[in-house]
Amino acid sequence: MADGRKRGPTHGRGRVQSPGPGRGGPEKTSGRGERALKVRVKTAKGRKLSSTRWLQRQLNDPYVRQAQQDGYRSRAAYKLLEINAKHTLLRPGARVLDLGAAPGGWAQVAAAAVNAAGEPGARRGVVLGADLLAMDPIPHVRLLQLDFLDPEAEPTLRVALIEAGALAPDADRAEVDLVLSDMAAATTGHRQTDHMRIVALCEAAAEFARGLLAPNGAFVAKVLQGGAEGQLLAQLKRDFRKVVHVKPPASRKDSAETYLVATGFRGERFA
Repeated sequence: MADGRKRGPTHGRGRVQSPGPGRGGPEKTSGRGERALKVRVKTAKGRKLSSTRWLQRQLNDPYVRQAQQDGYRSRAAYKLLEINAKHTLLRPGARVLDLGAAPGGWAQVAAAAVNAAGEPGARRGVVLGADLLAMDPIPHVRLLQLDFLDPEAEPTLRVALIEAGALAPDADRAEVDLVLSDMAAATTGHRQTDHMRIVALCEAAAEFARGLLAPNGAFVAKVLQGGAEGQLLAQLKRDFRKVVHVKPPASRKDSAETYLVATGFRGERFA
């Protein structure tokens, strides 16, 4: 996890790290010209085989190593960097809400891209991160520990936007330019059940976003590849001008995850 002593991921005004050296992501070399050696993990007493495999995969993951070098809190930061490189969702001055923000990798990327630090020469943006879990502070990001399904969540976020100077106190409704959701429901191991759970979570996030997004705003959410997204896609296509599936390179090839990117929120003005 990044701390104040590490060089942060921000480079210049409103700019973020590229998705990694080259178009394919982080380099897979050791930095001395030769290919990095694969780390093998021995099965320790009391450790499950699945845990050993997970640890070995983490130790050999180039995105994990790159995240440590760049000061990001998780490898997931590169998923947002890659999505944004293709769809340009993050701009200086934008107001961003990150649902399920822990541990904070997406919030770090968003803060750099929208100029949450308020550096001169570009509009200052705002990033709010919300999660059920408590998170260590992130510079220039307002973090809230709350359940977005709670009826009090939206009023709480509205107050936070006002306090951050991103919303006038007399505004009719809270408005953000981008709602992000990298949330995943607890898995059961049953593929279809897990798929339906994450789709239900995504539907709830989309409904929450509808109450907060400004006209022309965008929504990004993780889902699992499957066959039960029909209703969700129909709702998004009704409310947004464009909806696409994206599988960023940083998403592991053996993972069923994919991302829905919805842009051009119609809002009340476009109803």
